[in-house]
Amino acid sequence: MTQPVPVHYTLRPVSPEAHLFEATVTISHPAKDGQVFFLPAWIPGSYMIREFSKHIVGMAASAGGKPVALRQLEKNRWQAAPAKGALTLRYQVYAFDLSVRGAYLDGERGFFNGTSVFLAAEGYEGEACTVDIHAPEGKAYAEWKVATSLPAEDVKKKTGFGRYRAADYDELIDHPVEMGDFKKVSFKACGVPHEFVVSGRFQGDLKRLAEDTRKICEYQIKLFGEPAPFDRYVFMLFVGKDIYGGLEHRASTALVANRDDLPAPGAAEIGDGYLKLLGLISHEYFHSWNVKRMKPAAFTPYDLNREGMTRLLWAFEGITSYYDDLTLVRCGLIDEKRYLGLLAETITGVQRGAGRLKQTLEQSSFEAWTKYYRQDENSPNSIVSYYTKGSLAALALDLLIRRDSKGKQSLDDVMRALWAKWLADGKGLEEGEWEKIAIETTGLKLKPFFDLALRSTGELPLAELLKSQGVELKFEAAQGPSDRGGVVDAFAGKPAPLTLGVKTAADAAGVKLLQVLDGGAAQAAGLSGGDVVVAVDKLRAYDLDKQIAVSRRRQDQAACFPPRRTDDFRGRAASRARGYLPPQAGRGRRQMDCRPLTERPISTKSGADPAPRRL
Repeated sequence: MTQPVPVHYTLRPVSPEAHLFEATVTISHPAKDGQVFFLPAWIPGSYMIREFSKHIVGMAASAGGKPVALRQLEKNRWQAAPAKGALTLRYQVYAFDLSVRGAYLDGERGFFNGTSVFLAAEGYEGEACTVDIHAPEGKAYAEWKVATSLPAEDVKKKTGFGRYRAADYDELIDHPVEMGDFKKVSFKACGVPHEFVVSGRFQGDLKRLAEDTRKICEYQIKLFGEPAPFDRYVFMLFVGKDIYGGLEHRASTALVANRDDLPAPGAAEIGDGYLKLLGLISHEYFHSWNVKRMKPAAFTPYDLNREGMTRLLWAFEGITSYYDDLTLVRCGLIDEKRYLGLLAETITGVQRGAGRLKQTLEQSSFEAWTKYYRQDENSPNSIVSYYTKGSLAALALDLLIRRDSKGKQSLDDVMRALWAKWLADGKGLEEGEWEKIAIETTGLKLKPFFDLALRSTGELPLAELLKSQGVELKFEAAQGPSDRGGVVDAFAGKPAPLTLGVKTAADAAGVKLLQVLDGGAAQAAGLSGGDVVVAVDKLRAYDLDKQIAVSRRRQDQAACFPPRRTDDFRGRAASRARGYLPPQAGRGRRQMDCRPLTERPISTKSGADPAPRRL
């Protein structure tokens, strides 16, 4: 018989049509001066204050069947009046967030992260707790089941509803829960049971998905060394339309993707959508080591009431972003040419943003809470992504170690050394400690590289380092906003097409400018993000770059753009500019891990840093 615990939760989907969960938390021995409860303000892995408490609907406390007064102390903290005996807090949570960060409930499925639904009992965060997860009532939900990596204590074998147990509050909130009539496939990777749960309406080959995922998992487990840091792992994927993202947890991951990204039954090739999904799976699984266990000291423990500032996100997100696609080629899912194309696209995305020349990687990491996760129309001009540029810094570091050690060492050795340290002491990394371990592990003089890559806005020496492994990297002009570079048979050397240097969206009145890039013709003409261009040379605006390209004007003449800013119409003149960045060219011959590749060029195109790919 299991021992009673001081904290017990219940969670029930009481009204799927109204998107409401009902939760209770019972404290067997509440604080004598009044028990305090709080709900986290953010969720680990997504570095932005989310204010989950705004979704709480109603709250009441009781003890011995009698009401207990509640007083709100802060936006996410409440205190119950002193009470004798066990104290129970009851509340509802509005759950209508389809992202991987919050909670969702409707007639088709339910999903939640503990940070959205489980109030913590202050002073009891380190104590063991249990939670009873109930099924919604009604015949319509007869086929609903539960998927979670949370350790089960007493659950129904067929459905998974019942009691689960966690060693402490941190563990409780690190195992998201999916419920509904989902599909499931299972496999083992290095002997460890894995489950892949897919919700939503789809037609996809789940056996293929499981087999390809198994290859990813086995490679990464072997990279760090067996055994895996968990005894069971659960992938939870919801598929819909125009959604994408993932969030890592200690023994599971929550994913959302387009239903068309699933592999089609009978398809032999890996399409671009499925490739993107595999990269996401690889990214979140790699986090099982890199950030869920190895992590900044600022995250040990997490302070979920305020921002956790660190300059190390480049190492935990950027390096993970480097290994996600690299894993796909190393485990045999894609070939070297396909990988080089992905790499070219990443380089292109970073080069297109002027923000890389204004914000260092350490600054990007430290300011993630206020800048990266709160982007606006000027973000491409002012910030750089610690995901994408961080992945390129990892690439450069890997190549540098390989070159200067004459192939005897690589970034893999550094990652294994970091893992060995965590296994030995379980401590987070202090600022600067990651670099110290890399230098000690390799015996190389890496400080100048770290100063350049992390603490300056200088360009990474990618062309030089790639050449040391047989890959030649150069640039040529982008032929439009959708041209993101890749592997080509020959460099065309085409001139840069005319472009305003803007990112746009359709608008009822014309074309809305979402972003205006530094140094472009639109900026020089005084156009700003948020403006709506209604006409070009007295013709209704629909495709700005195309319209200036077909304009029968001399190269030195200007096109007239009357934009609307609030209710103010004004005319702007923009010269017919050349490409946003000067054109260059290039070619490449060999993959980074030195596996042979027939001679093929790799090119990247100039032009803003992409939206975040993964968390």
